[in-house]
Amino acid sequence: MEIQKPSRRKRHHPEEFKQAVIEACCEPGASVAGIAMANGVNANQVRRWMRERGIEAPKRRMLMSATQPEFVQLPLAPAAPASRDIRIEIRRGNAAIKVDWPVQASGDCAAWLRDWLR
Repeated sequence: MEIQKPSRRKRHHPEEFKQAVIEACCEPGASVAGIAMANGVNANQVRRWMRERGIEAPKRRMLMSATQPEFVQLPLAPAAPASRDIRIEIRRGNAAIKVDWPVQASGDCAAWLRDWLR
């Protein structure tokens, strides 16, 4: 039995498409990776198009306000009395379970949980 690997062909994008993608990437706050993904192109390819045209890709910037927010202390509710049970709620696919396990058997609980999550 002989299996033939499909041949890869280079994709060709029209210049108008490239220019539109590059323009979108130059908008304030735009993400090159996000725009590339939305248009079905690899982000590295878009950055190459920009470099070939002498356009510098936008740098990642952290948006920070001019003034730092001040610390605001929030009132805390009184702590609930310590529980003697481990309480776990797990959702996996369509299954949901709630487990109460005695804290004295925490090792058994961890082993059971590890097995169940496999």
